[in-house]
Amino acid sequence: MTLGTPDILEIARQIRNGEATAEEVTALYLGRIATTGRDLRCIAAVNPNRALAEARAADAALAAGQTLGALHGVPIGLKDICDLEGYVTGNGSHLSDGDAPAMADCVVAQKLKAAGAIIIAKTETHEFAIGGPDPSLPHGPALNPWNTANYPGGSSSGSGAAVAAGVVPAAIGTDTGGSIRIPAGYCGLVGMKPTYGRVSRRGISPLAYSLDHAGPMTWTVADNIAMLQAIAGHDPLDPASAQVDVPDFSADSPADVKGMRIGILNCWHDEISARMTPDAREACNLATAHLAEHGAIIEDCVLSPLADYLAVNRIILLSEAYTLHEADFRTRPEIFGPFMRERLAVGALFTAADYVQALRRRSELVAEIARAFDTFDLLICVSGASDAPTVADLRPRTMLEGMNTTSQFNTTGNPVLSMPLGLNAAGLPRSVQIVAAPFAEATAYRAGRILESLSRRDVRPDLTELVASGT
Repeated sequence: MTLGTPDILEIARQIRNGEATAEEVTALYLGRIATTGRDLRCIAAVNPNRALAEARAADAALAAGQTLGALHGVPIGLKDICDLEGYVTGNGSHLSDGDAPAMADCVVAQKLKAAGAIIIAKTETHEFAIGGPDPSLPHGPALNPWNTANYPGGSSSGSGAAVAAGVVPAAIGTDTGGSIRIPAGYCGLVGMKPTYGRVSRRGISPLAYSLDHAGPMTWTVADNIAMLQAIAGHDPLDPASAQVDVPDFSADSPADVKGMRIGILNCWHDEISARMTPDAREACNLATAHLAEHGAIIEDCVLSPLADYLAVNRIILLSEAYTLHEADFRTRPEIFGPFMRERLAVGALFTAADYVQALRRRSELVAEIARAFDTFDLLICVSGASDAPTVADLRPRTMLEGMNTTSQFNTTGNPVLSMPLGLNAAGLPRSVQIVAAPFAEATAYRAGRILESLSRRDVRPDLTELVASGT
């Protein structure tokens, strides 16, 4: 077996060609879960015997001439707000203590298995995908493998840390205000928040029904495409699922942006300029310059204030989250960690008028973004105003402080690709967001393939000190 820390398509190729077996690959990653995964606190649950049994079944199927799909035998991590039959869906919360195991897989897990993947482990999550990096909760908080003093981002923190460190080769995250793209950015991954409705959320614990997305977090663009190909599609039992055909993302995503008009959102960058580090601005400038070198036409795009988009997202998100957890928050608020408790408390204060006004303004902003795509093929903006913050700087907060640059696209539902752009002088990942029109994920991937050359995919975090110290 020649396996090192390859991408998932290489793992699948080696298994198909007999250079490795699914059992050998699974055993290798189970070893990493037991060591590095433990040290990074990025794994919430694992059943080695079950994973190995599924790997042996994959090998038997292959020996019988049966290839299930593009991910045959590939181990995948699943965020622990997603149901996996036989596992308790922990949600990163003591509220789930004592819950019975899930009786069925979420649709995303079903589709991954149909493509041949092995769900090897559940990855750590912030409490109900909103609660923040809280050490009082059952698992985690996960550590950033590039520097364990820094935050890996959330709420898909376990997925981000695990993929970056090679603990799992790829993972599923969810995104209601940036929870795929923030950890993807901080951990140096490719992360896709697909169009709202592109991927079923059935069997995934909701945070905000009208904002929730699920999507892939991978090391390469090709892997991300393969994962989205596997999980996309209409689900008639998810009321938000879109009845839209799924294209061949790989065939429709060549590394070609010649003639594309790409709008850079400097209007929003100016709003956060007081907080934006030179690294963040440089990353965006680097990305747009590289795309221009490959024939893209870069122009400014002017939209309504970022603050408007974020206010709409926060009112809707916190109101819907509070609605889901109202009974427990009223009767036993102490069951929640401090991050989640602070945020639910704000949701309790919004009125029906606040929510309705947010919905009204949301429709206007969705229309504004749609008009922008009459002019542009893609939009570009920074992933965040700064590098990954240090864990020591994090504290419970209400989500009303400051401004992020991800939530606006949950408000509009557009697909967004987070692309790594190498490391800064401190050795921390840089990234940028590529925004496409609804259901135009393939267009975002075209630009992603061009930008991938700016980030060495043969360089992983150095975990020698972590493993040696048993952090």
